[in-house]
Amino acid sequence: MAIDGRDEGKTSKASTTRSRSHGVVSDQIPEAIEVKITAIPKVATGIPAILHSLAYGLSEMGLARMTRAWLAVNQKTGFDCPSCAWADPDGNRHPFEFCENGAKAMADEATTSRINSEFFARYSIAELSEKSDYWLNRQGRLTGPMILRPGATHYNPISWDDAFQTIGKELNQLSSPDEAVFYTSGKATNEAAFIFQLFARLYGTNNLPDCSNMCHESSGWGLYQTLGVGKSTVTLSDLEHADLIFSIGQNPGTNHPRMLTSLLAAKRNGAKIIDVNPLPEVGLLRFKHPQEPMRLLRAGTQLSDRLLQVRINGDVALLKGIIKTVLEAEDRSPGTVLDWDFIRDHTHGFEEFREHVRTADWRQIEEQSGIARARIAEVGEIAAKARSTVICWAMG
Repeated sequence: MAIDGRDEGKTSKASTTRSRSHGVVSDQIPEAIEVKITAIPKVATGIPAILHSLAYGLSEMGLARMTRAWLAVNQKTGFDCPSCAWADPDGNRHPFEFCENGAKAMADEATTSRINSEFFARYSIAELSEKSDYWLNRQGRLTGPMILRPGATHYNPISWDDAFQTIGKELNQLSSPDEAVFYTSGKATNEAAFIFQLFARLYGTNNLPDCSNMCHESSGWGLYQTLGVGKSTVTLSDLEHADLIFSIGQNPGTNHPRMLTSLLAAKRNGAKIIDVNPLPEVGLLRFKHPQEPMRLLRAGTQLSDRLLQVRINGDVALLKGIIKTVLEAEDRSPGTVLDWDFIRDHTHGFEEFREHVRTADWRQIEEQSGIARARIAEVGEIAAKARSTVICWAMG
């Protein structure tokens, strides 16, 4: 146990530290944070999103730099937004094809704030490890290479030529390319990550885990085992022209607001949207599209037709109840609900699966999901009547 009194004159805080090869990592317990409770917003995006985006862009980039970035992001002759992996439209694109989160990500990437060698001379690795991610990010961009030499307590500047020579020497000393791992940050642009993966493969290895591996490795493997592919099986056009969309565990208004544009298009094409989420996500309740100035003063468009506030870890039980209702609809009218040609040609184990769902107890389904049978059956009937359904799943 050590007493750390370096917090710029503030009260000292107890912390523990543990040594690592690159320095010291703090296990400091943060001070209690005051929790503020506010009313849930009634509509997502709209004019506030535009104002917040402008505030971030102007404060970090300035007017000219912000305008150039905004007009280039997600355009065919520009660059991909580093904020999320939401797909770009194939056809015509809006002049501003990004969301508030994208504006913040661009502001971070293109900020005029810089970190120089004096910053790293002032702060040791141990001191930096005690700073919050927010504080570190607010210091600015790194514009030159730095190196942490063996036994050193601080990063030191190194020339680009020396940096490349150091990297090349280390790679050439390996007995196999597979001894190297190439890793990219979530803040890296798609273009930079693409060049980086080309370099790794030219070097002779596929050891290139991307920044989402920690999150998506299990889901990708599960999708591969059940669907045969670990990625999405639909396009934006499929989503926008579906009869029914299940949004399970997604918070697009918070995490990937550009999805709201596609959901709005689907809604206007007549789709029903079922929102499965323990908490109501404002983006799925009502949405104002910032690209539609004449509608910004209106109440917005309601996207979700049904909100199923499932219990935590109760989604499997909920889906089982919906499938049970669909199977019952097929039994009442054989051949009108299920695509038996597809089931026969592209699935296996269906009969065992159907029997398992049929024998599932409704009381357990209700208890585990937290949703009443009548509401589950209502959604199941909607699913049974839909001709084209898209299921969107995310982790929050």
